Amino acid sequence: MDVGWFLALSALIFAIGLGGVLTRRSPLVILLCLELMLNAANLALVAFARMHGNGDGQIFALMVMVVAACEVVIGLGLIVAMYRRRLPIDVDEMRSLQG
Repeated sequence: MDVGWFLALSALIFAIGLGGVLTRRSPLVILLCLELMLNAANLALVAFARMHGNGDGQIFALMVMVVAACEVVIGLGLIVAMYRRRLPIDVDEMRSLQG
């Protein structure tokens, strides 16, 4: 298959994730959409690595996976802490965490 198909799919997945981040209000859905965006970047990196015939893109994709795992752990920890303190779990109403 041509690399252009992989890049088109990557752009579509990234656009879906970006739309979810910009329109949703639930932090869990925002985390899922961020994961979609990171997976789209991984797909593009692996496609470029395949196009050039080396493994550099795959190494960068592994680093992106590590960053995504760290982001999920911290994000879910914050959401659980907010739920336990009975704070509103809404992105627009998270101003009580300031200060």
